Amino acid sequence: MLDINLLRNDPEKVRENIRKKFQDEKLPMVDEVIRMDREYRDAQQQADALRNRRKTLSKQIGALLAQKKTEEAEAVKAEVAAAAEKLAELEVKEEELKAEIRKRMLVIPNIIDDSVPIGRDDSENVEIERFGDPAVPEWEIPYHVDIMERLHGIELDPARETSGNGFYYLTGDIARLHSAILSYARDFMIDRGFTYVIPPFMIHGNVVSGVMSFAEMENMMYKIEGEDLYLIGTSEHSMIGKFINTILDEESLPKTLTSYSPCFRKEVGAHGIEERGVYRIHQFEKQEMIVICKPEDSPMWFDRLWQNTVDFFRTLDIPVRTLECCSGDLADLKVKSLDVEAWSPRQKKYFEVGSCSNLGDAQARRLQIRVKAPDGSKYLAHTLNNTCVAPPRMLIAFLENNLREDGSVAIPEPLRMYMGGKSEIRA
Repeated sequence: MLDINLLRNDPEKVRENIRKKFQDEKLPMVDEVIRMDREYRDAQQQADALRNRRKTLSKQIGALLAQKKTEEAEAVKAEVAAAAEKLAELEVKEEELKAEIRKRMLVIPNIIDDSVPIGRDDSENVEIERFGDPAVPEWEIPYHVDIMERLHGIELDPARETSGNGFYYLTGDIARLHSAILSYARDFMIDRGFTYVIPPFMIHGNVVSGVMSFAEMENMMYKIEGEDLYLIGTSEHSMIGKFINTILDEESLPKTLTSYSPCFRKEVGAHGIEERGVYRIHQFEKQEMIVICKPEDSPMWFDRLWQNTVDFFRTLDIPVRTLECCSGDLADLKVKSLDVEAWSPRQKKYFEVGSCSNLGDAQARRLQIRVKAPDGSKYLAHTLNNTCVAPPRMLIAFLENNLREDGSVAIPEPLRMYMGGKSEIRA
């Protein structure tokens, strides 16, 4: 959510940002907010004037009664009652305007960084750098579900019976590999100075609206019927929510946290896509990174976060590349975003395995996460998040890049201690 002062002082900057994101349908909201904000401040001024007038009149009543000027006192009481009635009307108007302004401000997109490439959708994202050599073996690599089934590691039909499409049972060494990747990711991030956290997996609606846009919420979040609780789509949601309505001492920053959680997603609009596989599913697990820092430090942390993911995949000898997300592919709260994609030898292309985002002060403004400077002044923090690893997609990249011609899967050295010393998986 933007600072209202930006719309008051530089509305054209807000309009131009909306155009860069190809959301022209939101342009009228800028003028609507400016008009409502003017009305809101006018109502505030009138209300303040009435409150001051009421205080003055109340003192007069006491003085008149002390002088036994009853009639004059009654006249002033009538004026106070009229002022109170008018004040009540203005307070209602203030609340109505405040709600309408906030509703629009939650939809107007955040100002993107000047470095973000301009484009309509993910087809116009820009490749930045490649790490490792993408290779295609001489033998044919099966579909990832076929690899898992040959290793007795996945059962899809029972999951369809219990839960429907988008769910699965992992079994045996594939299930163990899934857990090993998460355990390795946890320790990898701890070794990089991040504090490990297991957060709540359900959050209140005000936290949801604080960390994401309404459109994202509708497309992603599962709501618990009859309760003000939502299942998280990523641990970022509850991790940033942890700091709602807090004032952090500047000396305590940055907050560098790595969190594990299951994730639950509707995947609206994704029905029919990869239904047989584990690429796009309704339930998965993930190791996340969260940073809360001073505004001037967020660009540095953005680069460090995505580099952590690249380094993690490279320790497992999986080739990756980074893509700068274009303006039209950025969610409304994001200032800048970069995707990490892993190499798929079967498809002979890269696919997304993680996303790093700098949200500036958007989430902090919605959730009132403030920082207290040494001089006592307060300002909004910046928040960032990044995927270290999400095993369902990671499993695809891992299995394809470590598959041998005989159907066995090699286990790289960093994972072996989490696999009971195994150096390979065989049927």
